[in-house]
Amino acid sequence: ASAARLHGLEEDLAMTGNQFNTLTSILYVGYLLMQAPSNMILHCMKRPSLYLSSCMITWAAITMCMSPYHTALILRFWLGFVEAAFFPGAIFLLSRWYKRNELGLRTALFYCGSSISNAFGALIASGILGGLDGKLGFTAWRWLFFVEGALTLVVAVCAVWALPDFPSTPSFWLLADEQTLAKRRMEEEVIAKIEHEEKTSGLLEALMDWRVWWLGVALHLMLSSMSFTMFFPTLSATMGYSATTSLLLCAPPWILGTATSFVVARHSDVTGDRFWHIAGPLLVGIAGFILAISTMNTVVRYLSLFFMTQSSVAYIIAVTWAMNTFSQSHSKRAAAIALINTLATSGFISSSYFWPSSWGPSYVNSYLVCILTNVVSIAMLWVFKGHLSRCNDAAEAEEQALGLPEGFRYLL
Repeated sequence: ASAARLHGLEEDLAMTGNQFNTLTSILYVGYLLMQAPSNMILHCMKRPSLYLSSCMITWAAITMCMSPYHTALILRFWLGFVEAAFFPGAIFLLSRWYKRNELGLRTALFYCGSSISNAFGALIASGILGGLDGKLGFTAWRWLFFVEGALTLVVAVCAVWALPDFPSTPSFWLLADEQTLAKRRMEEEVIAKIEHEEKTSGLLEALMDWRVWWLGVALHLMLSSMSFTMFFPTLSATMGYSATTSLLLCAPPWILGTATSFVVARHSDVTGDRFWHIAGPLLVGIAGFILAISTMNTVVRYLSLFFMTQSSVAYIIAVTWAMNTFSQSHSKRAAAIALINTLATSGFISSSYFWPSSWGPSYVNSYLVCILTNVVSIAMLWVFKGHLSRCNDAAEAEEQALGLPEGFRYLL
């Protein structure tokens, strides 16, 4: 939608005032409503690949049906509703295949799809918007939704066979010995001897755990500070170039952000540190906001975009930290991931209004709000780190007093 905005989306749908911001935010209303129920459904299924692929096919069809403004609002709501299944579901699926010290890099590999789409999606959009305008009587931005919806549909059909199920589910792409190894690897990660198998127990446990809500609010603020991603083409356009050039300029910052994500995530796994690998990228993002505030110079403004995109890896590590923290029960982990991600992505609803056109082209107020939300998020995660550290100290003291071997430790 942000790319289509540069080629007449607002004018063709007769949008005024903050209607584009509403169109952007409504997607996340549907998104947050469905995440927790979806993950609980996924936990009970034997073939999550079919469920996730079906959701992808549905949102591909919705994407191709963008129409007048009020209809578009309804479609965007339902788009978020079906999209909600994928991210928390895929993250939960990863946590069923990889150990705690392996999840950071794997989550980064998965999440890089989003960063790459921000980079190459802008390149594809520039080609579509620049070359298909008026073809068959459709405007350029409509072609953008047609093409992206069709590509999503093709990927969704392929995903029926490409997506893995749980290690306990028979799979055609794993040998029997490999599947046995996959199950044994994950059994080593289970702390309790008796797993809670009641269908609602995991959700209730997650709802009763204050840490779920604390992390959810911290990540809510973090994603609010990353709301610039939804308006990246708009921010690029403030440098004064044409719509096509502005879209092309979006790619390099995201390519660099994707590359550094792998390095940061891998180093986080190797060292076992989570907090500083979250705070570091967020502080780099704050530096980018300060650069953007300080001047309207084209070179400096463009440099600031490179700094901003570095902050995206913080969310990857934060989600991984959440999976590490709630790893004792599969059902609780599924619910916790969904609830935390629900609270986190709800940040995109309110933060869609951080970027009104009246604050442009400098967007100083927008950047100041993002800096504030970043700082509070870092402070909350610092408190969370201190809590986990005290839990580790208490566990160590108990083991020493009772002469027990070293047990579970939270990653910090």
